[in-house]
This record gives sequence, structure tokens and C-alpha cells, in this order.
Amino acid sequence: MTRRETLIARSIVYAILTTKEDGKPARKPSLMGRVLRLFFIYWLSFRLVRQDLFKALRGVWEIKEDDYRASFEIKKQKHKKKGAKTALIPMGDMGYSGSTFFRTGDSAYLVKSIPRHFEHSFFKNELLLPYADHMRANRASLLVRITDLLESTHKSIGVLLGITPSHHIVMENIMYGQDQEPQGSSKPKWESWDLKPTSYFYPERDIAGGALASEATKSKLADEFNDKILLSEARATEFRRQLENDTMLLANCNAVDYSLFLVRISAAGAPEAEAQPALQSGETSAEPIPPAQPPFTPPNPPNWRTGVVSSDGKEVYRAAILDFFWAKHTVHAKAMTGLVRGYNLIDDRGPMSITTDSKEYRDRFLKMCTELLEVQG
Repeated sequence: MTRRETLIARSIVYAILTTKEDGKPARKPSLMGRVLRLFFIYWLSFRLVRQDLFKALRGVWEIKEDDYRASFEIKKQKHKKKGAKTALIPMGDMGYSGSTFFRTGDSAYLVKSIPRHFEHSFFKNELLLPYADHMRANRASLLVRITDLLESTHKSIGVLLGITPSHHIVMENIMYGQDQEPQGSSKPKWESWDLKPTSYFYPERDIAGGALASEATKSKLADEFNDKILLSEARATEFRRQLENDTMLLANCNAVDYSLFLVRISAAGAPEAEAQPALQSGETSAEPIPPAQPPFTPPNPPNWRTGVVSSDGKEVYRAAILDFFWAKHTVHAKAMTGLVRGYNLIDDRGPMSITTDSKEYRDRFLKMCTELLEVQG
């Protein structure tokens, strides 16, 4: 763990554990402290944005505050690594946007940076309230559960140089359970895909056949799922209905370029599908969140956060909609749209996923998700 990662992680944990009820930092810096922190490279003081709103959401999701805080306290981690200096574990740069990721020591939550101003500004000022209302009314929503939003209380050299991100979100980790010890002799096989419609124009892939972009750059583009999600007719119908409901919110807020994060857990000892009743809209589990059970015994009724068993009983699926922070009406998005339109005058490749309109992106996204499904039984 580098010094940069250690200090960023510590500043995040400190904010979550010590912030006052109004979301402001616990300590007010002196005048000298305010001057000196301008020269910080990695350490930042954070405030919790709309702490009241996120605390209420955690209550809706039945997340106990003591359990939530314990995920960020290294002294309360049951499986912490020897010599660990912080409760957050770095996961590196996992996205094309340059975001950095941490996970809590118990793997219950992920912390993702939102380094681009137009993205965190859109989420905080335009999407946050509709998102919260939607998540309250739709307990079975596929939108990832965001439990906190942190923003820096001050500028610093690190922020101005783009070295240190000024905003982070905390969200539920649907890969929870992957690092748990298997109970049987056969270890489950975990696979994951970050899926977007691939029919759009991607310059890294499509210009000169991708020869101008490095393999490392192209590897960060959307994945392809060359298989099928095996579901019963009732389960597939419920999945499509929930996707339509969630993406309608995003389209109404003018969001594009979001993705479906799909997890498949395979093992010979997976439970039979008949033991899992169909999930009805609005139903949730009374189990701890994230679930305490291993992935092959998801709580009843099952849902896409904790695990849905395939129609043949051999696999468990999880899914969440991620990265809904790119809005078509922002200045940055409009500039990108102009650039792509200019390029299309020379070589007509169509729109990118970040330059198309929100309704058209929603239509292609739903089509992609529907094509993933295979109904059995």
C-alpha cells in the first residue's frame, strides 16, 4: 500500500467515523491549519454530503449504524491483515474514468472516487434527491446502493494537480463473499462483467482497428458476456420490469453511459432453483445487509443484490446498475458531442455512449440486457 493510498484511505475513514451529525468535520482547523492544508498532497478533510439523507437510506435498507461504522474501524475487523494501517484496502484503478477504488476489510463496501467535476456535481446537485426517492420507493431496485458521499472541505495542491480526488462515494459491494472460506470441498467460481452496449462508437477500439490505443487502454472498455443468464419466465419478467423502472429514472435525469455489473457464481453444490420463490416488486429480505450467508444460500425472497439462482440450479447471479454520473446536458458532455459530430463528418461512425441522448441509450441498454436472458421452464 503506497503512501498516497494510505493517506487517502485514512482521510476517508476519519471523516466517516468522526463527522458530526450535521455532516461537518469534527474539528475546526485554526487559521494556520487552514493555510497549511493548502499544501497537502494526499490528505484531505472531508464532509459527508447530506448525511441526514444517506442515514435515512441506510435505515430503509436496514443497515445498522454500528455495523456500518464497524466496517471502517480496523480494530473491529475480524480478518484484518497483519500490519494493516487502515480499514480500507486499495483495489487500484478499475475504470476508464481514472477512478480509484478501496474496499472495506470485511468486503461489505466499496469506496470509489469521482474525480471529474461534472460527474460529482451532477450527482450531488441533480440526481441525488431523485435517486433517494426512487430507492425508498423501490426496495428491489437494481441501482447500486450508495451509502455515503464525501466531498473535500478545502482546496489543496493535490486536488488542483489532479493527484488526489476531492469526492468519493461509498457503495455496497455485490462481490461480497468472494474472499470467504468455502464451506465445502469445492470452491465456488466467481466471474464478473461490466456491461454496456457495444454497438456504439468507441475511438480506442474503432479508429484504425484499435491500433492507436494500447492494450491497457482497450482493456478498460466494456466487457462482453458471451453466454446467457438462465432464468425462469417469472424471474426474467421481474428482471426486465425492474430494469425498465430504474433506467426510466436515469433517462429522465438525462444520464447516459451507465453499465450493468453482472456477477456469476458457479459450483456443483448450488441449491435447486425450486427452493427460491419469485421476488415480487418491493419485497426485500430481513437478513443482514450485506447478507451473512454464503453466496449459495441467499436469503428468501432472493434478489439481485444477494443472489438469484439460475433456472437449472447450477449458478447464482448478482447484478447492479453502476456509473450513472454522466449527464448529457453538462458542458463537458456537450463538448464531447461536438467533437464526435465533427469526426463523423470525416468518418461516420455514429454516436459514442457518452454523446448519444438518454432515451436512445436507455433503449440500447435494455435491448442488451434482454438479449442476455434465456428463459427456461
